[in-house]
Amino acid sequence: MNLRRDNLRQLAAQLVALQEHFLCASINGANVILNIRVVSIGLIDRSPVHPREVFADALSDRASAVIVAHNHPSGGLKPSPSDINITAQLKAAGAIIGIELLDHIIFNRNGYFSFLEDGRL
Repeated sequence: MNLRRDNLRQLAAQLVALQEHFLCASINGANVILNIRVVSIGLIDRSPVHPREVFADALSDRASAVIVAHNHPSGGLKPSPSDINITAQLKAAGAIIGIELLDHIIFNRNGYFSFLEDGRL
């Protein structure tokens, strides 16, 4: 999917931080990013996220899909159990409201992990 590759740097630039940040990119039907917003800012090792906050702005944007991303300031790229859980929750919530979760990307300073590329979405 070129959309994710084309916009990976744009998301990553916003995620170089000492605290965990969780972002949501609203995507239209032509696979163009409408907006990227910070959903939550957490601690060094976690950021509380709820589907209600993730999809609130995407609904206002009339988005057809979202890509979510967050950083791991500690450096690891392996998804935590809570990362896996929120991905499943977002996928299910998106299916109910008609906004597809295209990917969940985890960044650190040196790289990224994509749930889509890893076959988990």
